[in-house]
Order: sequence, then structure tokens, then C-alpha cells
Amino acid sequence: MKSLLFPLILTSFVLLNSDNKVNAGVTSVFIRKEYPSKDIPLDDEAFAVPTGHNVPQQVHMTQGDYDGKAVIISWVTADEPEASKVQYGTSKGKYEFTAEGKMTNYTFYKYKSGYIHHVLVDDLEYDTKYYYKIGTGDSAREFWFQTPPKIGPDVPYKFGIIGDLGQTYNSLSTLQHYMESGAETVLFVGDLSYADRYQYNDVGIRWDSWGRFVEKSTAYQPWIWSAGNHEIEYFPYMDEVVPFRSYLQRYPTPHLACKSSSPMWYAIRRASAHIIVLSSYSPFVKYTPQWEWLREELKRVDREKTPWLIVLMHIPIYNSNDVHFMEGESMRAVFEEWFVHHKVDIVFAGHVHAYERSYRISNIRYNVSSGDRYPVPDKSAPVYVTVGDGGNQEGLAGRFSDPQPEYSAFREASYGHSTLEIRNRTHAFYHWNRNDDGKKVPTDSFVLHNQYWSSSSRRRKLKKQHLRSALGRMIASY
Repeated sequence: MKSLLFPLILTSFVLLNSDNKVNAGVTSVFIRKEYPSKDIPLDDEAFAVPTGHNVPQQVHMTQGDYDGKAVIISWVTADEPEASKVQYGTSKGKYEFTAEGKMTNYTFYKYKSGYIHHVLVDDLEYDTKYYYKIGTGDSAREFWFQTPPKIGPDVPYKFGIIGDLGQTYNSLSTLQHYMESGAETVLFVGDLSYADRYQYNDVGIRWDSWGRFVEKSTAYQPWIWSAGNHEIEYFPYMDEVVPFRSYLQRYPTPHLACKSSSPMWYAIRRASAHIIVLSSYSPFVKYTPQWEWLREELKRVDREKTPWLIVLMHIPIYNSNDVHFMEGESMRAVFEEWFVHHKVDIVFAGHVHAYERSYRISNIRYNVSSGDRYPVPDKSAPVYVTVGDGGNQEGLAGRFSDPQPEYSAFREASYGHSTLEIRNRTHAFYHWNRNDDGKKVPTDSFVLHNQYWSSSSRRRKLKKQHLRSALGRMIASY
């Protein structure tokens, strides 16, 4: 009976809601009633500092290699330097292995950061729960994490997608709801702490508070980082003119593992997904390092091993909100044709403080001399999703264009988060969950069909593989 349940649910889902089904788009009329868009006070328990001398705080991790067999674990000690060391093992309280890393700190205006530790823990086993300890003596803290399954085309995996989070009561609601979702890794589409909304020493202080705020999740599972405009922190009046300084000091990425020249853009493979992170605020036009890197990285994608091709960026390419309208046009002009050619499945972005999902559309036939200047349905194009609705203090972007463009499938000005649950090489379930006055409410959902395996020839090939496998099992049973 159980073997029949998933196909039945999947068939119902496909009939009700599909990424290829083009109908009139929906503009939700929901109006949020509660939770003002203001930051939580620093003395709130959400930012509680662990008790003890030099206790590790702001613990977070990200994937540390290309294929998911390593993590980078980071934390801060506020009082004094100490060894950047992680003890870890597969049994709680028994730490068979040790990894050592590096320590750094930085100043921003007159703020001086704590001692920031980054440790690469590599050569891990797939699909294994590891326990780890950081800190020394009575100040040590213990956590755990689960490595992903071995890379393969039919490996199920569930991602969460969060953007523009900040540290408001709405942010807290989003974080709590995400942690109840059962997702295993966060794909974060930029704008972390919103510390740049402050001045002078308070900028650094709000980076620290945000690190403690998200630790309840980031210490236990990887967050795949990308940077937004609120990470730039270009403040000449404070003599702070080096972009992304705080972000780069605190949040490392595994860019060297994919031959990227910058931590701002990189790629990883995890379970059955190939994830590409782009930087909206780094040069990306033809012949720039990001352009050259992406061209080569797309060639490395093997849809036979990782059929799901996902792109993260901060500025949305398609956006029907009045706020930040057309800001993604320059990146669209450069990269959209590649997305269509390589059959990217889905593109996640933030920046706009609302939620929006597109149909599969493209505008690659238009240039300044000729062609239709409007997006058209395109079965080879990705679905574009804007999830800049994490909960930051700037508030919601409620001014959508009217009438709703034909390419826009669903849009709503509310806070929330998304999940993408990959089931196999052909289908994934997508959900957007609204923070409905403090409650998690599933609001938008559809079945995402894999672009590579949706072609008729590959479907026939897949059916033959399944038939051979079934026949092999039958023969083996006699």
C-alpha cells in the first residue's frame, strides 16, 4: 500500500499544480496584521550570550568542499584568543578526531570583533551523524550535524530557502517555522543581519547579535551563503570603504573547491543537486572572473549524477514589484541565455521584501535591435522565485504592478520561507510558507519537473533502466 501512496499523491499534485501549467497569475490579498518591522532589543533572550569565560558563540557551518564530505565550522570567542580546534566523532561525547583551522579578527570603525575561528572538517562519511565540541574546559560547547547522502540522481533531499532575514520578531517567526520544516540545509539568498542599518560601533554589535540569533539552526546544519546589498557596508563617513568586509571575515564559502577566484561566487554538489551561487554585486559582464567561472562551471554540471540544477542570486531577474523593479535586468541580459541553454531548474533570489513565483518564461529573443521585448513561455527556462521575505526591519514591499504580468504565477507581500523537497531525478515538491500572524501557513506549492529528465528521450531511457533493474531483481529472487 505504501508503495502506491507516493505515486497517487504525486499524480494529484501534478494535476492540481504544475510548473508547466500556465494560467492567470494570482496576487494574494492577504494582509499581515501583527509584528512590527523593528529589530528585537539586544537584551532579549533571542540574543543571549552563552555564560562562561571565552565560551564559543555565533556557531555556524557551511559546506566545506564540492561534494558534501566536508564542513567549515565557524565561531567567535569574545574574551581572548584560543586554539581554532574542532573535536568530533560519530558517538556523543566520544571525539575520535581533531581538526584545526585559523583564527582572525577585524575592526570596523572603532568596533573590534571577537576572535573568529574557521575550521575545515573534511574526509567525512556520507549520511552520517557527527558530534563535535569546540572551546576548552568548562567553556566547551557540543553540537552535532548530519552529512548528506552520497551524490546520486535519485537521492531525496530537502532544502530550505530563506532570504533577507534580519533580526526582527518577524525574522524570529521565520526561523522558528523553518526549523520545524524538516529541511536539512538552508539556501540563503543574501542580506543576513541588516547590521548596515546601524552606525559606527553598532554595526559590528548587530553582526554579533545576528550570529547568536541564528545559531540554533546554523550550528547544526549547513547554511549555503550568498551576499546581498546589505553586506556591502560602504561607509565613507566612517572611513569604511572595503565592500563586504564584515561578511567575508565571518562567513567563509568553499569557493576554492570549485576553482572560483572569489568567495562571492561558487558552486557545490549536495545529494542530487548542483547548486550555483552568483554574486549580484560583483562584476559579471563578459570576460570578468565571475562570467568566466560560470561558463566553465556550467560545463561541469553532470545531470546524470546531479540532475537538479539550482541557481542562487540576490537580485531577482524577474520581479513585478515596484520595489527594485528592473534591477536584475543587467544580469538577466548576461546570464539568462545560459540558464535556458543548460536547462536550469529553478532560480532563487531575494532583495524584494515579498514573495513571487514565475512560470517558465524567457526573454532571450529580444535585443536592442529586434525581437519581442516581452517574456514568453519557454519550457527550457527555469522557474524564478523571489523569497526576500525573511523578516527584516525595512518592512514588506506591498506595491505590485497592476495588472499582474503574464509571467507571474503567484505573488504576495508577506513574510515566510520556502522548502524544496527533491524526491527523485524527475520531481520535487516546492512549498512557500507564510508567517500568518505568527503561524506557519502553507500558501503556494507546486510540483517542479526536472528540466533534464523531462525530455521524452531521457524518460524512455529512464524507463528502460527501471525495467532492467526490476527484471534483475526478479531474476535474483529465483
